[in-house]
Amino acid sequence: MVAAVGASGNRDTGPGAGRPSDGGRTGPSASVPVRRPGGRTARVRTHVLVAARELLVERGYDELTMDAVAERAGVHRTTVYRRWRDVGGLLADVLDAAGGDDWRPPDTGTLEGDLVAVNAEVEAALSAEAVIAALIAASFRSQEAAGALRRFWEERYARCAVVVERAVRRGECPEGTCARRVLVAATAPVYQQRVLVRGGADPELGRQAARSVALGAAGGVFVSGAGGG
Repeated sequence: MVAAVGASGNRDTGPGAGRPSDGGRTGPSASVPVRRPGGRTARVRTHVLVAARELLVERGYDELTMDAVAERAGVHRTTVYRRWRDVGGLLADVLDAAGGDDWRPPDTGTLEGDLVAVNAEVEAALSAEAVIAALIAASFRSQEAAGALRRFWEERYARCAVVVERAVRRGECPEGTCARRVLVAATAPVYQQRVLVRGGADPELGRQAARSVALGAAGGVFVSGAGGG
């Protein structure tokens, strides 16, 4: 469910759209040059995004600056300002790059098994990647990062919809079961524990949530329109 955000990807996406919203930490130019994918452009992007992730974890959002990222990445500050414009655009690209992987949800043969496996992957990613929690926190401070985070989650939920589609075909839950609601209900306790509460790993929580949601789905709880939803 959660990509390894530490992986850079090679998709040549542009800076986040929208006005600068990061307390004046903007560059001298808002223009976006035409770029060729691959080659030096891809290498520069990789180095800059790695530097941004590292510094976000080390210093936090308030201390993350474009100049510091340029220095860590070993590129000229003008290059960073010209391409990403501000910290919000930079973090948006970090998240956009994370969505460029080829991750697919597991197929264990049952809805409960799939949800257990998804939660185990979420747990492992949140344990191994401090940058994930840092990016989520930063999204509350930057409109561009928030928009990129929404795109990331929408894309992840879309990929995971097949988990519920398979369950419907197997007869584990009725037609009309809302995949998004199933996935949100199953994974929310893990994010609550690890990101909001900042608690320790609790694998049993993920398994219990998956089991409860699978039972509810079998009973039609997540059918679109059920319970007035």
